[in-house]
Amino acid sequence: MGIFERYLSVWVGLSIVFGVVLGLWQPEAFQAIASFEVAHVNIVVAVFIWVMIYPMMVQIDFSAIKNIGKNPQGLLLTIVINWLIKPFSMAGLGWLFFNFIFADLVDPSSAQEYIAGMILLGVAPCTAMVFVWSQLTKGDPNYTLVQVSVNDVIMIFAFAPISAFLLGVSDIQVPWETLLISVLLYVLLPLIAGVLTRKILNNRHGELSLQHLLSRLKPWSVIGLLATVVLLFGFQANTIISEPETIGLIAIPLMIQTYAIFIIAYFAAKWMKLPHNIAAPACLIGTSNFFELAVAVAISLFGLHSGAALATVVGVLVEVPVMLSLVYIINHTQRWFQGS
Repeated sequence: MGIFERYLSVWVGLSIVFGVVLGLWQPEAFQAIASFEVAHVNIVVAVFIWVMIYPMMVQIDFSAIKNIGKNPQGLLLTIVINWLIKPFSMAGLGWLFFNFIFADLVDPSSAQEYIAGMILLGVAPCTAMVFVWSQLTKGDPNYTLVQVSVNDVIMIFAFAPISAFLLGVSDIQVPWETLLISVLLYVLLPLIAGVLTRKILNNRHGELSLQHLLSRLKPWSVIGLLATVVLLFGFQANTIISEPETIGLIAIPLMIQTYAIFIIAYFAAKWMKLPHNIAAPACLIGTSNFFELAVAVAISLFGLHSGAALATVVGVLVEVPVMLSLVYIINHTQRWFQGS
């Protein structure tokens, strides 16, 4: 794990501070950036998010899907967690906390936007960071690749309808056209670009050239993420200064969701008697969120200044320290599983 990934929460925290300071100092500049939109897509943010997502998609080798039948139980566990449990539990927690527990602390319109951001986080499964978590727990790398590839294929077809359903149930209306454009722009096109890049490099120059490109792209992925965080918190600067407790209020249900989903997945893996090198990546993939996608879609659907965008960025802040704590738990309970 490189210095960027290991201290990602620190970099995100510094980017938040930097973004807020810039937003208070140069509000006109952020207003100009916010106005640079085409079809509800902010061009500046879209560029940064592509810089963030494209290197991740290049890592995905869809030829690995041919090995889908080698460990079907672990794959089934991840699919059930990612698509049948996590989106709905996240929506339920958002509804519980912001409509009831925190109802007196947050105005109703902001509460709906925070719920929307949480839903988008819950529906966006697994990130390329899962490769890092799997490596830290001595997970089977080939199996991890199959898991991520299969979930990315499912995401192309399932992300939009599940998001629209849960947002609709929560009385949050979203335009289908914008949602589908977001999936096209931030899921399908980066996936196609990643597949074509892998194919061209492997055919012309071999695996070494691909690995060289990935090593050069990896820092840019984090830079794209941090630049997006700076922009988002610059847009939200006045709100954050006047309501700093909002970050904590959003973080609480997100942390509860992450630990609860992990507990469900981990004990299910133990009950299914999965070997440790399969159970570890299966549970971590089921627990982790594709926060980059959630950020991008929240911005497209609700705008740069929205509570939904803020909630997804808080998800970035929460993800890394929580996932590292889960890695610690997995490594210290290895004896529970077969193949230890």
